[in-house]
Amino acid sequence: MQFYSDGYRPGDPDVRPAAPGRENGQGPLPEEVDVLVVGTGPAGVVLAAQLAEFPGITARIVERREGPLAKGQADGVACRTVEMFEAFGLADRLVREAYWVNETTFWGPAAAGTGIERTGRVQDVADGLSEYPHVIVNQARMQDYLLEHMRNSPTRLEPDYGLEATAVTVGNGGGYPVTVTLRRTGGPDTGEEVTVRAKYVVGCDGARSAVRKSLGIQLRGDARNHAWGVMDVLAVTDFPDIRLKSAIQSASGGSILIIPREGGYLVRLYVDLGDLDPGDRDARNRFTAESIIEAGRRILDPYTLEVQDIAWWSVYEVGQRVADRFDDVRPEERGSRSPRVFIAGDACHTHSAKAGQGMNVSMQDGFNLGWKLGAVLQDRSPASLLDTYSAERQVIAQRLIDFDLLWSSAMAAKPRDPANPDGGGMDPAERQAIFTQGGRFTAGFATEYPQNQITGTADYQDLAKGFPVGERFHSAPVIRLADAKPLELGHQAQADGRWRLYAFADAAAPGDADSRLAGLCRYLSGDPASPVRLYTPAGADPDGVFDMRAVYQQGHRSFSVADLPAFLLPRKQPFGLIDYEKTFTPDPRAGDIFDERGIDRSGGALVVVRPDQYVAHVLPLDAHGELADFFAGIMLEPAN
Repeated sequence: MQFYSDGYRPGDPDVRPAAPGRENGQGPLPEEVDVLVVGTGPAGVVLAAQLAEFPGITARIVERREGPLAKGQADGVACRTVEMFEAFGLADRLVREAYWVNETTFWGPAAAGTGIERTGRVQDVADGLSEYPHVIVNQARMQDYLLEHMRNSPTRLEPDYGLEATAVTVGNGGGYPVTVTLRRTGGPDTGEEVTVRAKYVVGCDGARSAVRKSLGIQLRGDARNHAWGVMDVLAVTDFPDIRLKSAIQSASGGSILIIPREGGYLVRLYVDLGDLDPGDRDARNRFTAESIIEAGRRILDPYTLEVQDIAWWSVYEVGQRVADRFDDVRPEERGSRSPRVFIAGDACHTHSAKAGQGMNVSMQDGFNLGWKLGAVLQDRSPASLLDTYSAERQVIAQRLIDFDLLWSSAMAAKPRDPANPDGGGMDPAERQAIFTQGGRFTAGFATEYPQNQITGTADYQDLAKGFPVGERFHSAPVIRLADAKPLELGHQAQADGRWRLYAFADAAAPGDADSRLAGLCRYLSGDPASPVRLYTPAGADPDGVFDMRAVYQQGHRSFSVADLPAFLLPRKQPFGLIDYEKTFTPDPRAGDIFDERGIDRSGGALVVVRPDQYVAHVLPLDAHGELADFFAGIMLEPAN
């Protein structure tokens, strides 16, 4: 964490100085905004937390509730989501408070013919997938972290509560072409309508999204007419795996998924309540908390379950649906105009909760879109960049739907009868195999963005085999040269909209002026065709748009900052202070990053990473022209 570059000040460094005009907060909701985010769900708060970083952008987020979420429905936090939280400086808090899902157990009908028995036990996340664990924490707490981050940002962004969107219309032009009608949901002015005009609107307002309906976008898919009860409880039980994630299949056909919660005592139960009559619309409403508990007891038999307190409960039907597009541009219009209105999270994909991906994929929706809106509104990128949101995220949502259908079907399947192997059902080993095969997906690492405007080809992938183009940048341990501090390379990237250039040095000595890395530094700092020179505004810090980090092959004690190119020691505004935190070396105690990530030791490699932490390109260090060509289609030269 860096601070004091603009002068010493006491207090919490996480509370950054307010932008001009925001010293007393954001003020009342204006009539015109750059971005209006509708809904403070997972997608909305991640999106808003990114936009809060840009003082030049007027962003607001409205919420129909009267205050922050108190009891969240989602709880599973994938490894990839924890990595994303690190970019906001929040991962340590999240991991400290959360329950860690280390292992998952599987239970099935006992061989003796009565009750249940453990049939398998697996490591939840495979070794080497991430430096972070799969964790469980209440959705409301995760959103609290992000809301606090927003309040502490330069813009002092906070939600405007008690406002729900009822209609969205997109005009043909003007500076603020989107009109949003809002209705007050509480207080003395309940029912009053408020109109806001915006350059861009993002609907993060849930499965019944008014934004989506205003655009005429359909959710397509099917209901499965199968009910599950879910409850967070404090319970006394003799079931031995109550503090392990457990998938239980009873002889009667009922199933429970047990998810231990944070704090050491709370536990979530997903209880199979069976098929529903599709013609009986009130069937789901007839379930009670007591009937869910009783169903759970039958499935757990011969183990006992005594519920002492219920924190929250609900009944839901399994269904998988995905929107046919994630923005306001119809297929026949694509390419002729760029989107102005977007939908994210449950507004564009709904599914069961048992795969633990709803909140995670929703947050990644917001993370994908936030930096793109920031780049366009700051005139750093053309509006065509926004077309990549729907193109990238709709594919990911469909993959989620497909996986959720497989996993929820496996959870609800009846046991296979050994005496009738062709009679259908699923045995515990098959269910465990489905879980294991989906491990990369549930950890959040199945996302692979195809080649497009912001993701290049894999022509030079052999130079950095461990950083596949289109996949998330996989961090690895390194040592910072200047102060010998061991840390994770990927943790140096913040959610601030900057592109990352990770230069892995060739085999030459650090002080060799003829090395490929030295040549790259000279090109980036001095060549008029350099993306850094072309796209960094006058007066901005040298790394204000492109954050360059270098990793040398030599040990940190074999050379010093005196051997580095000046470009790796940038000077920061307003005092010209030197940033010493751009250069790293391998950490031999944790494994050499060049070996761990398959970096070519002879020529090195340049790994270009998007602001949302996905690898955009792998290039040779001396491919200066190709680097310039790649960014020519993404960036705009500043007006000044």
